[in-house]
Amino acid sequence: MNYKTIDELNNFDFSESVISEVETMNGTFHLWLDNVTILPECSCNRDIRVMRANGFLLSVSNPGIQEFIEEGYKRYNADNVLQESVDDRILAKDEYAAMFKTFPYGTIYSIKKKENTYVFSIDANDRCYEITVSGSGDVEEWDRFLVKE
Repeated sequence: MNYKTIDELNNFDFSESVISEVETMNGTFHLWLDNVTILPECSCNRDIRVMRANGFLLSVSNPGIQEFIEEGYKRYNADNVLQESVDDRILAKDEYAAMFKTFPYGTIYSIKKKENTYVFSIDANDRCYEITVSGSGDVEEWDRFLVKE
């Protein structure tokens, strides 16, 4: 890839980014995204204006998935009568890989980092998910800057 930053997660806006692929391999959590907003503060952004990128790879080193939640929901009819209520569900480790395969074309609500913990809020398969991952650092890579309109 042509551009690479290390531990600059806060210099990107991932809201409304589209997921291409998610996987964990060789001690790294990989998230391939399209429509990532590159903020002017990014060290690689020489134009010093808001840009975007497709084919963006976000990698978290030495990951440990602390929690993987499929968020619950409540469904009401037109008269505001509760029809169905589903509680949050914590996924088991053996479900992670299969769930990641269903994420392409899903949307990122947010990616937040606090110290060595990353929280990914994702909308995929008509459901919302929150994945909490610990890691030793992050790397962001992409090939080209695109104009953000």
